[in-house]
Amino acid sequence: MATIWYQKASELKAIYYQSFNWAKKRIDASAQEATDTKKAVVVDIDETMLDNSPFEGRAIETGKGYSKDTWKDWCDQIDAKALPGAVEFSKYAELNMVEVFYVSNRSIDHFDVTLKNLQKEGFAFADSSHLLLKTNTSDKTERRNLIKENYEIVLLIGDNMGDFSDIFEDRSKNYGFDEVEKNKDAFGEIFIVLPNPMYGGWEKEVLDNKTGLSSQEKYDLRRSKLIGY
Repeated sequence: MATIWYQKASELKAIYYQSFNWAKKRIDASAQEATDTKKAVVVDIDETMLDNSPFEGRAIETGKGYSKDTWKDWCDQIDAKALPGAVEFSKYAELNMVEVFYVSNRSIDHFDVTLKNLQKEGFAFADSSHLLLKTNTSDKTERRNLIKENYEIVLLIGDNMGDFSDIFEDRSKNYGFDEVEKNKDAFGEIFIVLPNPMYGGWEKEVLDNKTGLSSQEKYDLRRSKLIGY
């Protein structure tokens, strides 16, 4: 259901357009604030700028889920399509003198194919100096701080809470809901969240942070967490 919704629901397209339209308004607002520091937007890649739902579809068809090999095979296709409004937003930022940095937890091993995919889809700032992939940690704080050395980050866009701040990484208490509540005024201002019901950091708590689970064990845990009446 999550994957078919992502691929076939017109609501998905509408949410992305809505989000990027609002992100443009935040770019406009930042332009009103005079500063000598260069400005930047930090965006995630997967399910933020590029659509990898065909990878999920393939996993359903074959019964083979995510692994380094299956993910590499998909990335090497260089065939992920731009999500609605994403390319246009990157070009709007460029037009308004705001640089776009692509900060992704794709492995650095996929740097070349990822860059080629972004360029193939026509994204602005699709070059080696604006692409920061994962080396030794999935925590993006260090990479965001590297950007902050020379830029003011005016907006962060992503589909996972870790795309915004390390304060959202720990979901062990109430699934991270409390931290979102504490920072609710930041959403729509500096944080723009995009939908991804297929996978993400939220899964870990649902699965009790267990690894190596069978499909049936994952199913049972997911079902046990549902709220009904």
